[in-house]
Amino acid sequence: MTLGQEFPVIGNWFIIHFVENNGMAFGFEFGGNYGKIFLSLFRVIAVFGIGWYILQLIKKGLPMGFIACVSLIFAGAIGNIIDSAFYGLIFNDSYGEVSTLFPAGGGYASFLHGRVVDMFYFPLFSGIFPNWVPFVGGTDFQFFRPVFNVADSAISVGIFSIIIFYRKQFNNLDKKEKEESTTEQNQKEVTENAPENESSGI
Repeated sequence: MTLGQEFPVIGNWFIIHFVENNGMAFGFEFGGNYGKIFLSLFRVIAVFGIGWYILQLIKKGLPMGFIACVSLIFAGAIGNIIDSAFYGLIFNDSYGEVSTLFPAGGGYASFLHGRVVDMFYFPLFSGIFPNWVPFVGGTDFQFFRPVFNVADSAISVGIFSIIIFYRKQFNNLDKKEKEESTTEQNQKEVTENAPENESSGI
C-alpha cells in the first residue's frame, strides 16, 4: 500500500488506512528529531523496566491475570520499538509508491528514527460540536479519529484492564512491601540489640 491508501473492512466504520506515525501512540507527535530519539530511548528504558517488573511480579506469585495485563503493555512497547528502530532502515519511503524491502539505496531513516506503522481506523460516527462547547463549538468531530496499530491496542487493553480489574492490586503491593520493610527493620533492630542485651544479663 502507498502512504494514505485505505480500504474498508466492515462498512465505513472499520477501515484499514496506512499511515506512518512519527511520534507516540495514536499518531501524537513529539518534538522533531531530538524528540524522536528521546522517545525511542525512553521506550527502550521503559521496556527493560517493565520486563524487570514482570519478573518481580512472577516471583511474588501475583495473579496471572495481572501479570498478563502488564505483559500486554510490555509487548506493545516492544512492537513500537521494533518499528521505530528498524522500519526506516529496511524500507524506503511510501510516498506515492509501494515501499521496497531492503532497497539498493538503503532505507529512509537511521536507527531509532524510523516511523511506526499504523493501520486501524474506526470512524464510528461524526458530527458537529454544539456551539456552547468551549473552544471547539461549531467545529466538526469524529469518533474515533486516531489511526493505531496492534501494539497500541495491546498497551491500551493492558492499561485499561489494570484500571478496571486490578486497581486494588497496587494498594496490596504497597501494603505488602511496607509490611516486609517493617519486618526487616524489626529483625535488624533485634540483631543489633542482641549483644547489648546479653552483656546486660537480659
